[in-house]
Amino acid sequence: MKKYRVYFYCGIVMLISEIWKQWCLTWTIGGGNYNWWYFPFQLCSIPMYACLLIPWIKTEKIRRNILLFLMDFGLLAGIFTFFDTAGLHYPYLPLTIHSYVWHIVLIILGLYTGFREKEEKTYLPFTGSAFIYLSCCLFATIFNLVFFKNGPINMFYISPHYLMTQKVFCFITEHFGNTAGILSYIASTVLGAWIIHRLWRHYYVSSKSLRL
Repeated sequence: MKKYRVYFYCGIVMLISEIWKQWCLTWTIGGGNYNWWYFPFQLCSIPMYACLLIPWIKTEKIRRNILLFLMDFGLLAGIFTFFDTAGLHYPYLPLTIHSYVWHIVLIILGLYTGFREKEEKTYLPFTGSAFIYLSCCLFATIFNLVFFKNGPINMFYISPHYLMTQKVFCFITEHFGNTAGILSYIASTVLGAWIIHRLWRHYYVSSKSLRL
């Protein structure tokens, strides 16, 4: 537990800020009506749950794969959000600030984990973190289908009820259909995380060579 307490503390702070965000969205903006669109199960939300779980997981391989997820997919989510910041803005300024800070934290978490794992010489394959991501996509799809009757919901931006609006992928949807847009979005996310994973691996190998 002590070894991973930084993650737990970070997860607690993120959880508290997420509860505050949901309260503001429901009462300050929504007038008492909960908006399922902001249910906290996006790619950028998963690191919060990961940080809360990491200290309590007994199986070392599972914990390592969750750490890899933060290094690969969490870092990817934090970085690429700033290529299109439209989704970070709210009519309530404190929520906008919260969104920017949240994604900066994702980047810091990813980098912290990557440099920390270097010291522990962890070289697990990419498949573990990819499995976590694809499992989250499956759960997101279930949420999108089950909770759609309660209001607008688009977890991971892969709901079949809505056309893809993400940059680039909206053009794929326009020309090849929404399913193609969703699948290409998922595939591109995996590819992007894999590239980050390879960059980490290259960094580890280079650092080791310099020490020899």
